[in-house]
Amino acid sequence: LIPGWPAFDWGRLLLGYPAYVSAIPVLGWQKGEGRDRLFIALEVVALWSLVDRLLIPSGRWFLRRRLNRLIDTVNRRLDVEIKPFQLTKRQVLIDRLVYDPQVVAAANDYARENKIPREAAMNEVYRYAREIVPTFNAYLYFRLGYSIARLIARLLYRVRLGYADEKTLAGVPAGTAVVFVMNHRSNMDYVLVAFLAAERTALSYAVGEWARIWPLQQLIRSMGAYFVRRNSNNPVYRRVLERYVHMATEAGVAQAMYPEGGLSRDGRLRSPKLGLLDYMLKSFDPTRGTDIVFVPVALNYDRVLEDRTLLRSLDKEAPRRGIWFALKTTFGFWFSQLGLMLTGRWYRFGYACVNFGRMVSARDWLAAHSGGSIGDLRSLDKDQRFEVVGRLADDLMAEISRIVPVLPVSLIATVLIEAEQPIDELDLKLRAGRLMEHFEARGAKLYLPRGDRDYAFHVGLRMLALRHLVETTADGLYTVVPAERPLLAYYANAIAHLR
Repeated sequence: LIPGWPAFDWGRLLLGYPAYVSAIPVLGWQKGEGRDRLFIALEVVALWSLVDRLLIPSGRWFLRRRLNRLIDTVNRRLDVEIKPFQLTKRQVLIDRLVYDPQVVAAANDYARENKIPREAAMNEVYRYAREIVPTFNAYLYFRLGYSIARLIARLLYRVRLGYADEKTLAGVPAGTAVVFVMNHRSNMDYVLVAFLAAERTALSYAVGEWARIWPLQQLIRSMGAYFVRRNSNNPVYRRVLERYVHMATEAGVAQAMYPEGGLSRDGRLRSPKLGLLDYMLKSFDPTRGTDIVFVPVALNYDRVLEDRTLLRSLDKEAPRRGIWFALKTTFGFWFSQLGLMLTGRWYRFGYACVNFGRMVSARDWLAAHSGGSIGDLRSLDKDQRFEVVGRLADDLMAEISRIVPVLPVSLIATVLIEAEQPIDELDLKLRAGRLMEHFEARGAKLYLPRGDRDYAFHVGLRMLALRHLVETTADGLYTVVPAERPLLAYYANAIAHLR
């Protein structure tokens, strides 16, 4: 192999000459054939040993070093740093969850009630734990995920941060678990809030079962999200989920949740569901440890990508559409958008605005709403605890509803729905102006593009006209297309509670 060196018989060197020679007749090979095959096998084994013992550890060390450097850099600029819990190996978290005393007790009760072996119940626990526990990867989150979220959000919308409470802007106190509580308008909410919050923290989302498809499931789990079965009544599953939420909250992991429990179907805010909030507060110790700070977040869009699908889901008698119809509709939609781009008439999907409300400390809120006691929910039964958690959820939803952004499309849609007859442009602007003054008097958060009312009216009308929801009569009057009135009402409903 090296010029000037004597030739070596590597098989004789590595295996020993007797073993090498004796292997040839045993395997039924000819002498030359056996030497070639053994030499190839030895080369493969040696190469694998080189990769396994040298190259793989070196690669892991190199990647871990880069990852640690990224984490240090990110933590220096984040308001809420990445917690050690998020960097713990996934298998360690799974084991902690599986052998949590409360989880083991629930598995024992389940096995007894259903007359199945304890091992079968524990196997079910392990399966649930693997389903729930994420695999947070800081490099994917801040390098890949943030870049993709920013690209998609800016490609589809004119993204704006409309309003943020001064105390929220100042940041949260150290030693707190931050929970962003949001209204749920679109699946774009995940992308939009992750993009806007990435300068402050890494969010761990509670994601529904819709995302459990390959390869989306692996990507979402790597971004730190955990999956939730929305309507599961299995007591073992609910206990496993409860203990994971408690573990993450106690460790100070920043989370994001939708108290409505799902997307708004008609555009209105929905009543809150108490499951995740109860899991966070059920074992919460208000006297020591980590406080929980809820940050209300309100979103609104000039166009929700799923609007027609959401409205159709309200019609229980609507015929079920197949996968081919969905694919045809999707491709047709994007080809039409491409046509608008090529003709210079594409204005993205209007504005997407996010407002951040005032923070609510769980410790302070419980102390103020528990009759002067310390506000410890651990001693209450389920009904008493749900009553308190329900009042907190109502307060959070009230703050969210207060700061929902009033955008051009929602404003113009409200005016046209209330007019109930064709109106001219001047009348439309007068009515919209009076409506804006009404909203401002009530403390609503309006977003005016460029700070110009006339431009806001123009943007709202243009978006509705491009979608053929509004048409112009021969007399120059604006009127609602009758078949599209429910869709127009969907956008008006987004701000109806502010009236």
